[in-house]
Amino acid sequence: MDASTPKNHTFTNLLLGKRMEYDLENTLTGCNDEQQHSGSFAELFAAESDHMITSVGTIDIAARRDAVALVLQAQFDCNLDPSVAYLAINYIDRFLCKREISQEKPWIVRLFSISCLSLASKMKKSRLMLADIQGAKGIIFDGQTVRRMELLVLGTLDWRMRPITPFSFFRFFVSFFTPTQEPLIRALKSHATQIILKTQSEMKMLTFKPSVVAAAALLSAAYEIFPVQFPAFRAAIFSCEFVNKEKLWECSNTMGNLAADVCDSPTSNTPVTVLARHCSSTESEPVVGSSSSAIDREVKKRRVSSGHAPPATPATNNDKDSIF
Repeated sequence: MDASTPKNHTFTNLLLGKRMEYDLENTLTGCNDEQQHSGSFAELFAAESDHMITSVGTIDIAARRDAVALVLQAQFDCNLDPSVAYLAINYIDRFLCKREISQEKPWIVRLFSISCLSLASKMKKSRLMLADIQGAKGIIFDGQTVRRMELLVLGTLDWRMRPITPFSFFRFFVSFFTPTQEPLIRALKSHATQIILKTQSEMKMLTFKPSVVAAAALLSAAYEIFPVQFPAFRAAIFSCEFVNKEKLWECSNTMGNLAADVCDSPTSNTPVTVLARHCSSTESEPVVGSSSSAIDREVKKRRVSSGHAPPATPATNNDKDSIF
């Protein structure tokens, strides 16, 4: 199953600036009925690896930081639907793992962020206008310039604009939760959504499968607002055949560390830090993948050098293409 395979109407609608209707929880929305009904959660789990960023370490930390900051600022200024910002950052990450942005032209980062936000707003059928996204500060780009960058983004992402995200797995994992009253389910999903949105800007989270992020966020939310139901919910998720316990532990631990950083207290009893301790207590030899530590080293290395960007060098035969 490829939830992102482009259709002719997708090409046409995006090129014409028409609004789509993409639901992050229902990845197949917009596909034909046969595709929707033939899709199963087993296929969703099998396909999620194809939607992951496999070369996180190659992403330009400074460019990503600036691009994400611009998206979050636009979200604040325009009171933007968080799902639009989430989708825009997803496009940013996937683009930057394939292409580089020239550090000699800082305005490109702004144009790039605006274009990703514009595409995300179209996919989410948002009423957000280009003028709203750009605001009154900084360089103002005309519609034709933004459309050219949109085409570059679309081409780089192979027109895969309906990614499998953690939200795609909410319905599956929530099915393990009892009680099943709709108000309680909405509260659980709402809390988990906030956790995912707050941790999306951290590059470490890109190393985990969407399903693992979904499970960790839902467990954290359940611990916070449904402590009585939490043990049974946790046991059910950990017994799921699709869940890698070690990765779930690692993801929960990462979320806990991020929450501790925010609270400036490594022993803070936030839901995610407590969940991480719960998870680690069940593993006699918890395994933390080397990918996170590798990213830590890469982040530190690039942060040191980000104070003064080196001059652009001629293109080489690497896996990433530079734009402009």
